[in-house]
Amino acid sequence: MKISELSDRSGLTIQTIKYYIREGLLPKGTATGATRAEYDERHLERLRLVRALREVGDLPVAAIRRIVAAVDDEDVGMHRLFGITQYAIGPHVDAPDQDPAAPEDLAAQWRAARRDVDALIRELGWQVTDRAPARDLLAQTFVALRRLGFPVTPEDLLPYTRAAAAVAEHEIGSVAADAPRGRAVHAMLVSAVLYEQVLTALHRLAQEDASARRFGADDPGAIN
Repeated sequence: MKISELSDRSGLTIQTIKYYIREGLLPKGTATGATRAEYDERHLERLRLVRALREVGDLPVAAIRRIVAAVDDEDVGMHRLFGITQYAIGPHVDAPDQDPAAPEDLAAQWRAARRDVDALIRELGWQVTDRAPARDLLAQTFVALRRLGFPVTPEDLLPYTRAAAAVAEHEIGSVAADAPRGRAVHAMLVSAVLYEQVLTALHRLAQEDASARRFGADDPGAIN
């Protein structure tokens, strides 16, 4: 297909496609003349991935370049490929215990929270690297909970760890072992970003339902 058709099918402008080629996010087409090139379904699939990484993952060009390079490198295993994608997505938390200017009491709270995160992951037996960005997110949440007077205990966390493990098993299990690498990354991105929003929404809806069943009959001012 010509670049005009690639533009129509991908929903991206010709200028954007040329920009992605210049930045190394999309391979060049097969030259058919001095100023012409042909593109195929692989280019379309790559554009869909790049677009998702930009629009859903909100990733900068440099991060997308690392991801697509890993997609193209068959020596990079699927687990490492998922890790590169997930770590690029984040979340990226500014950790006070890494900032020399942070108040010592806050830094100490963070160090304690990090120890608890480490202990939790060990207890669960989860295989997670020390560089996982979600470690900082969990530590940040632990700090916030304790400052609000809500201690974090293994019993409190059990329903959440069970739910998270079940969702993760479902998501990773749905990726076929022989799935195209780019499509697998696309699925990982959708799970990490959009389905997390689905999970949050379902949590809120379930909370309202549980509250209605437990307290609604005795609350004449309850939402109907």
